[in-house]
Amino acid sequence: MDYVSALVPPVVMAVFFVGLIVTIVKTQGGANKAKEDAAVDSAMARAEAVRQARRDT
Repeated sequence: MDYVSALVPPVVMAVFFVGLIVTIVKTQGGANKAKEDAAVDSAMARAEAVRQARRDT
């Protein structure tokens, strides 16, 4: 029975890891993709503007 108690934690962790990966993959895209992309694009634009302003001064 020691082998069962030795195998349970890795198996449980593997099941939760697979569930996490499935959840991440399923939530990619969808209805919120455009909002997420727009938020990232605006953050990148602000960072670029700050970098350009620092370079110009």
